[in-house]
Amino acid sequence: MSLSAERIAALRDYVPRERNLTIGGRAVEPAGERWDVYNPATEEVLATVGGATTEQVDEAIRAARAAFGTWSKMSGEERCAAMNSLADLLEERWEELLASIVNEVGTPVSLAEFLQVKMGIGHLRWFAEAAKKDRTVHLGPYDIPVPTESDVDHYPVGVVAAITGYNYPLNLAGFKYGAALAAGCTVVLLPSPRTPLTTLLLGELVRESNLPDGVINVVTGGADIGQYLSSHPGVDKVSFTGSDAVGAKIMAQAATNLNDVVLELGGKSANIVLPGCDVESFAVDMHLRWSRNAGQGCAALARLLVHEDLYDRFLESGAAAFNQMKVGDPWDPATNIGPLIRPDHRDRVNGFITEALEQGGKALLQVDTPLPEKGWYVNPVLLGNLPHSARAVQEEIFGPVAVVLPFKDTDEAIRLANDTAYGLAANVWAPDLAEGRRVAEQLRAGTVWINGGGAMRPDAPFGGSGRSGVGRELGEWGIREFLEPRHIQWAV
Repeated sequence: MSLSAERIAALRDYVPRERNLTIGGRAVEPAGERWDVYNPATEEVLATVGGATTEQVDEAIRAARAAFGTWSKMSGEERCAAMNSLADLLEERWEELLASIVNEVGTPVSLAEFLQVKMGIGHLRWFAEAAKKDRTVHLGPYDIPVPTESDVDHYPVGVVAAITGYNYPLNLAGFKYGAALAAGCTVVLLPSPRTPLTTLLLGELVRESNLPDGVINVVTGGADIGQYLSSHPGVDKVSFTGSDAVGAKIMAQAATNLNDVVLELGGKSANIVLPGCDVESFAVDMHLRWSRNAGQGCAALARLLVHEDLYDRFLESGAAAFNQMKVGDPWDPATNIGPLIRPDHRDRVNGFITEALEQGGKALLQVDTPLPEKGWYVNPVLLGNLPHSARAVQEEIFGPVAVVLPFKDTDEAIRLANDTAYGLAANVWAPDLAEGRRVAEQLRAGTVWINGGGAMRPDAPFGGSGRSGVGRELGEWGIREFLEPRHIQWAV
């Protein structure tokens, strides 16, 4: 981590000043309902913000539509330069963005610098370069019934409604507007009402950048504004990140206009430990990964499937990871588990734990240190002795809770891994790459890591099947979500 103790002390109480919407390149005072934004680590009110009215949403969509005419006709090089100007500002103000996220999300500063800020800036720069790519495909000659030739080019879908979740406010926004802008689309961005401050700050930076007015517009609001935006006839495509229940509603709302959607809705991702693995070499990293951001990650690998011959060794080695988990103040560099976003969510997570224990489950590993007096914290726990049909095994908990189940052979591991309504991600720990690939290729998941994989790549697709959503974000696949193919044919 590059922040000194002095800088951490200076940033601890930082709250962005920006409270305005960004519409057509202007700062616009919100005229809708107002609500408090809380620091989940202290339970204190960080700020009171205002939401947009439906009339202001209309104004933002009109601004995006007006800007689309200019932005879609700019060259890829021009769009690249404008997008990089925003990335430059994000880099200049990265400490403020970091402080805003730590205070409104609760991600520990030890993790947030890379996961929440710098990774997102890098992804935006990748999208900027991708804006320059010519995606035209020449199909060549075709002689039935007369000689012709064909090209397939692409045109941008238009105005995109981008609605983000609370857990990674800057990254999730960038995944959406980065791809949309690279494709030539314009955007109306709506953050989660739980964590709007970072996105409002982003709007300020958008206004200061070289992006043409109206290319990115930022509005805020609750579920009613989200519904109004996603069902608006002036929107051409909706991109949403959140729960599968809300995603289903978004899909229905967009369908009123026959609009397409991109939905990234979470998962219950399998983490498979195959026979022959040296579990002691990776147990600590494995547990620290599913518990990061207090388990509030859509691809958290928290459904652990361990070969029965390794089960006892796995638990013994996993104890070392739980000894390294420090729950508490996210501004303490030693902390690696922060709070959950709200008290109702904390209660929901605790409800999963209580229900599992009442059903005969056991807390096989857990952090037992006292929780802070203030803040919406849950101590990490590894649950076992549950059937694969149990709710804690099948449903996304979105907290620092994992479940472990033994399996007899690799075929059973594959069957259990695929026995879920979700299909977002998985990881395979294997004694060699060939075996890991063999298993990975049989898993119904949009991303499969082998032996821990690596960081999320900007050039690789991210998304899933089943209740994990529709479509893909990131990479060429993410950009093509915002492009329509056009067949152009001529006689020769």
